[in-house]
Amino acid sequence: MSIFSRTKTEAPDTEGIDTEGTEGAQSGAVADLTGEYTLDPTHTRIGFSARHAMVTTVRGSFATFDGAARIDAQRPADSSVELAIDVASIDTGVADRDGHLRSGDFLDVEQFPRITFVSTAVEREGESTWLVTGDLTIKDVTRPVTVPFEATGSARDPFGNVRVGFEGEVSVNRKDWGLTWNAALETGGVLISEKVKLSFDVSAIRNA
Repeated sequence: MSIFSRTKTEAPDTEGIDTEGTEGAQSGAVADLTGEYTLDPTHTRIGFSARHAMVTTVRGSFATFDGAARIDAQRPADSSVELAIDVASIDTGVADRDGHLRSGDFLDVEQFPRITFVSTAVEREGESTWLVTGDLTIKDVTRPVTVPFEATGSARDPFGNVRVGFEGEVSVNRKDWGLTWNAALETGGVLISEKVKLSFDVSAIRNA
């Protein structure tokens, strides 16, 4: 898997493959999810949000990233996750704001072009909750975070791919990674909150 390829997953050649009953398979959960998976970036969103001027929320996302996971349904502790994000692909919908976030005041993409996450432990709580603990590295500062993920489903798509979905969210303090820039407001408070919420809406495909 090439870093930051973000190319749409190609449908495999279905010639000679029995696709009878595919429609029913799409709606039914796949019984055994154990295997190696690759993130499907065309159906995945990695986002963030922070309070702005104490009164509203600014939301954004990253357009370019790569990720892989191993899911072991029987031994969750043997599961693992890796993620690499192209920081320059940040998008909040406002070009000037995106440029400021890429600058040395914030993410400094010239020196630190990637954000990475590498899991160190995976636990399972109940049927649908997975707790993924790992090292989050931003601007060469690495700190542990734990992201609770909810399994949103599994299915075999029309092209024979086994797909799984997960949603996760965690709040972090950006100052812990050296993102300290701020501005005081005349009415009190600061322009940007220290707390940033990270959100993950993930679709992954099991490797052949």
